Amino acid sequence: VKIFLTASPEARAERRWRELEQRGQQADLETVLRDIRDRDYSDEHRPIAPLKRAEDAVLLDTTNLDLEQSLEALLSMVKEKIA
Repeated sequence: VKIFLTASPEARAERRWRELEQRGQQADLETVLRDIRDRDYSDEHRPIAPLKRAEDAVLLDTTNLDLEQSLEALLSMVKEKIA
């Protein structure tokens, strides 16, 4: 089962920022967001193996899902594909 897991840069930045804060590391949300956007651009435009969804991959956007909901959605997709 091929799954292309994604979320908006804003959602990923907030998750990463919270993770850093929980570790006791000082972080600026805007800096984290900028870093994520820069990395996304680099990953999508690199000359070798650019990041892109495979044609046969199922898209799962977790922007509005928490971890438990994301796991449930993943499991549901896998069960549906192997049934």
